[in-house]
Amino acid sequence: MLTVDFSRFPLAPGDRVLDLGCGAGRHAFECYRRGARVVALDQNSEEIREVAKWFAAMEEAGEAPKGATATAMEGDALALPFPDDSFDVVIISEVMEHIHDDKGVLAEMVRVLRPGGRIAVTVPRYGPERICWALSDAYHEVEGGHIRIYKADELIGRIREAGLRPYGSHHAHALHSPYWWLKCAFGVEKDGDEAALPVRAYHKLLVWDIMKKPLATRLAEKALDPLIGKSLVVYATKPHNPKAAA
Repeated sequence: MLTVDFSRFPLAPGDRVLDLGCGAGRHAFECYRRGARVVALDQNSEEIREVAKWFAAMEEAGEAPKGATATAMEGDALALPFPDDSFDVVIISEVMEHIHDDKGVLAEMVRVLRPGGRIAVTVPRYGPERICWALSDAYHEVEGGHIRIYKADELIGRIREAGLRPYGSHHAHALHSPYWWLKCAFGVEKDGDEAALPVRAYHKLLVWDIMKKPLATRLAEKALDPLIGKSLVVYATKPHNPKAAA
């Protein structure tokens, strides 16, 4: 399930891509399939080991074109172990809401992104996220949980302040908002068979939708994304002339 829309965020074979805070690696895998030279970085060592295993399996299965490369590594988003201008593309998806120094993370991303490069930032959307916080303290008051809720103009403003030039935005995953509202209402800490029946039933619907991609739910989500899309996605470029972003 991708949050970044690659029809709005073009990726060329050979592009150097950093998936920052890659988690389970969903965007890194897609970039690898598209022929990029990918670095997937996260501070969670267990997830990085799993991502590395999947990269190896993809290579063995021939899922990535010739010339594509993929590396999974543990690292700190506030002190990236790369020289300036190392990447053509940086993706940071559902990460910044967890980090106290979000301005510091943006500064590091700008530093390692080459002039003319592209960045995609995704965070939980203000409205659906506010409902989750209202329904459940446990949803966000956990170690490593969400520490802030971004309004769209606030996030875009911070991206501009970092020296980037935003060029587009949209919302995604409308069908997932009701699922999280249900989880927050019935007990966010309960998973699997312990979850309430409405949560389990809706989860089955989401899995079916992800696997089958039926036209009816695709059209429904497209219509609902502007209203209740769970994620806000912002795209930006790094100007060749830093004054151009001002």
